[in-house]
Amino acid sequence: MRIAFPTPAKRPYVRRVTTGLAFAVGVALVATGCSADTGSAGSSEYSEPDSDLSASITYGVWDQNQVAAIDENIAAFNETYPNIDVTVNVTPYSDYFTKLQTQASSDTLPDLFWMNGPNVGLYASNDQLEPITGAIDAGDLDSANYPESLVDLYTIDDVQYGVPKDFDTIGIWTNKALFEKAGVALPEGDWTWDEFQETAAEISTALSADGEYGAGGGMDGQTTYYNTIMQAGGSVIDGDTSGYASAEGQAGIQFWTDLIASGASPSIQQLTDTTADQWFTSGKLAMYWGGSWFRSALTDTELVDDVTVLPLPVGEEQATVIHGVSNVVSAASKNKQAAQALQVFLASEDAQQAQGDAGAIIPAYTDTQSAFTESMPNADLQVFLDAVDYSQPLPVSNNSAVWNALEIDLLPQAFSGAQPVADVTEELADKMDAALAEE
Repeated sequence: MRIAFPTPAKRPYVRRVTTGLAFAVGVALVATGCSADTGSAGSSEYSEPDSDLSASITYGVWDQNQVAAIDENIAAFNETYPNIDVTVNVTPYSDYFTKLQTQASSDTLPDLFWMNGPNVGLYASNDQLEPITGAIDAGDLDSANYPESLVDLYTIDDVQYGVPKDFDTIGIWTNKALFEKAGVALPEGDWTWDEFQETAAEISTALSADGEYGAGGGMDGQTTYYNTIMQAGGSVIDGDTSGYASAEGQAGIQFWTDLIASGASPSIQQLTDTTADQWFTSGKLAMYWGGSWFRSALTDTELVDDVTVLPLPVGEEQATVIHGVSNVVSAASKNKQAAQALQVFLASEDAQQAQGDAGAIIPAYTDTQSAFTESMPNADLQVFLDAVDYSQPLPVSNNSAVWNALEIDLLPQAFSGAQPVADVTEELADKMDAALAEE
């Protein structure tokens, strides 16, 4: 069986993916005679183990900052299952999916491990992941406890494979000091695309002598143009078809082309040399479209007292991308019952509350996020929680890396004004459709 595993998405300040999303073309691996077989679609071997079950399992993660809270959770887990030994293996994110590819090809995946949206379809479609159907049917997991859009992200062909452990949404990180310096009032409540564009342009005009800008675009789809495509009523991908050539897809790209052309944002070349988050942390950008994870880049800086968060502007509709990490069980695990027991435990309210209280993530379980919102009390981090109500899953497919590379190659031509948005998006859609047909 040939399995093409893509290089994962990367972004700054990663505590898991996502996810700026600078994708690379996938790496092809050959796995002979895939031994992981979950049987009929959606079937799952599951039963709650007896408390005296004895097993040794591995748990693969990529964020050392979360290990202390994980260890706390495992200690609580061992109060019920004292004979299940759990070894936490931390692999830096830059190497995590490369290592996972090797493990998948030899049926040596960790018993339980972190999975992200851009990769779940590939691993699930190659029978590498155990569905959580059995635990749901037994009443030990309830998908209603987690954001529906995040549950959808880890549901492939109507089968759910991952239990959400955390999430992130997108808001506008705002430097109040630059608003004041420019003499521009801080927006309040919901606002429109036009109001955002006008505000950004007004700030850039007022602060141009100091090389400061109202807002910034860039090539991170998760934080920028995926959101505007959704806000225009479109989609990046719909099954096996690209949404870029649609009127809505083109409107979502035109939003950023217009922002740059007006001088409200640095040029796409400037944003390639210095990304928008770096412009913001250096005090040169008044508004940065960024994820909730960006909080960790600000909490110990002088900038923190000047920062607040605004909701994304509304186009034809209100929308934000949501992403998050899930815990998944290897279908080839030799200790599947023990791994599933830990998967279920880590999905519980108590375990997720403990993770949230540690401050590194926004836990996915409903009403366990207070530690996150209180971590920057003057910044209105509640915006990221409220955004769950209008969130849409990060656009992914079974081999996202291929068409992500096409985005990176082609979209700068639209953002720079070198080619019309319609021409670029139509070319992107054609090539993307061809790539999706090969999956």
